Amino acid sequence: MCGIVGVLGKHEVAPMLVEALKRLEYRGYDSAGIATVNGGKLDRRRAVGKLVNLQDLLVHQPLAGKAGIGHTRWATHGAPTERNAHPHRAGKVSVVHNGIIENFRELRAELAECGLAPETETDTETVAMLVSHYLESGLPPVEAASKALGRLEGAFALAFLFDGEEDLIVAARKGSPLAIGHGSGEMFVGSDAIALAPMTDRITYLEEGDWAVVTRAGAEIFDESGAPVQREEKRVRLDQTQVDKAGYKHFMAKEIAQQPTVLAEALGAYLKGDEIVLPSPGLDFTEVDRLVLVACGTAYYACLTAKYWFEKLARIPVEVDIASEFRYREPPVTKGTVALFVSQSGETADTLAALRYCAGRADRIASVVNVETSTIARESDLALPIHAGVEVGVASTKAFTCQLNVLLLLAIKAAEARGRMAAAEKSELLAQLRALPGLFNAALDRDGAIAEAARKISEARDVLFLGRGMMYPLALEGALKLKEISYIHAEAYASGELKHGPIALIDKSVPVIVMAPRDGLFDKTVSNMQEVMARGGKVCLISDARGIEEAGDGIWQSIPLPDVDERLAPLLYALPAQLLAYHAAIAKGTDVDQPRNLAKSVTVE
Repeated sequence: MCGIVGVLGKHEVAPMLVEALKRLEYRGYDSAGIATVNGGKLDRRRAVGKLVNLQDLLVHQPLAGKAGIGHTRWATHGAPTERNAHPHRAGKVSVVHNGIIENFRELRAELAECGLAPETETDTETVAMLVSHYLESGLPPVEAASKALGRLEGAFALAFLFDGEEDLIVAARKGSPLAIGHGSGEMFVGSDAIALAPMTDRITYLEEGDWAVVTRAGAEIFDESGAPVQREEKRVRLDQTQVDKAGYKHFMAKEIAQQPTVLAEALGAYLKGDEIVLPSPGLDFTEVDRLVLVACGTAYYACLTAKYWFEKLARIPVEVDIASEFRYREPPVTKGTVALFVSQSGETADTLAALRYCAGRADRIASVVNVETSTIARESDLALPIHAGVEVGVASTKAFTCQLNVLLLLAIKAAEARGRMAAAEKSELLAQLRALPGLFNAALDRDGAIAEAARKISEARDVLFLGRGMMYPLALEGALKLKEISYIHAEAYASGELKHGPIALIDKSVPVIVMAPRDGLFDKTVSNMQEVMARGGKVCLISDARGIEEAGDGIWQSIPLPDVDERLAPLLYALPAQLLAYHAAIAKGTDVDQPRNLAKSVTVE
């Protein structure tokens, strides 16, 4: 979850470190800090809260040096305090860390026997103490770091800086991403290419278990056994690393507004006429007996939606699992199974662990990702990019709709391959899909009505979302969005389940948001709405104009959307769910882009 950056530069690195941390702040904003070596002396500055607090500190207490490391934190072990903030230091070493050291207690006990006691509550300090202990025993910095790495259990990305070493950073990864950037007489380390984009477009991604000795002359990379290895240097497209608000007040507002554009671009990447073209080597759906879809959070709801498409259009049985639960069940993965993993970052720890469980068991491993160079993409037999572009807002918006888009295209491809969809039906559905960006633009014009409904909803303590069929996962996603950024308690239910318990929650203080395009299930959903209104519940209906008219009197708020093919409704109906959450958060005065306790990229279990 945390963000890491390191620079061996030609100039003062403090401004470069802070600028890189700005681009990584989506990974955590509980605290931030930097450390540098200047004149052979290691020093650091740390501050609690958002990065601006560290910037203010550096104005009053500048930090010189042309070699340094930096960190923006999402707290795992220990409260967000200055004492617990990274970089951590012990003796002549300073370290920044993303991940969790699972055996830190055992290591602490061992170090205590040597008279070494921690000063913080963090697992990371134990790493610094261990390296310092090896340094004091006479090992040089690289050997001390290497020996310490061999003792660590858990998931981590690490960068070490040493007292007296102005041309050395030791970096390592196991379970958390880390990249090395190449410059001219300069070298860089970062959690991802986004952090390094202003400094270089030449990136080498460390593989699982790799560690590297980085100097201004380059990087020597070793695998987990200590053997030297070569890793490919790649060029990163700068347009894929742009991080700015483009005139919008929030990244989330910008990313919601980008959806018509990114959907059109993604369709262009996959459609050649009426042919859906997958990256090589593709998938032979005639040999698929079962699909297993695995993801976390918003991506999990995209999988739940895709289950309807794959089963209804292609008649392929689908199981959907939460990644954090999947491998602990030790589920049987039988012959003929394709395992499909969905992750915006491509680094989600639980999803990656589930993928590795399926590797060697499933016939094929496929992934739907936004970062084509990510670990999940690299470890898949087939990686399907969603083409959403950089998403900075913690609450996923355009990435969700782009995930849905790719999953729908995949389901159509499967339906055609299995003889379940005629050419004429496919052509008509793809024409509807190509028209979807225009419907998004029309839906964005309803922003005023959505904002007014959101303002009223923001006054509630509890909110319910209801949906049937493919609208049920969208109701779950709407509730998650509202919880994430407005901190209003929200729950979602399949509309037909209302009378089986949740209806007890209904009273005049509880808004009930009903997502109901006028499809084959609309009349049943209207009946559920009547049950709510009969008990004083306030219904906010999201539907097309005819649906709102047919729903009759008693609707508290209504949000009209353009007519859309019911098979495409999940994509379009994601938009009002996002805007309701956004405007409710604005009304509540919460931090839209950086909600409390959350981070964008979840790289720890």
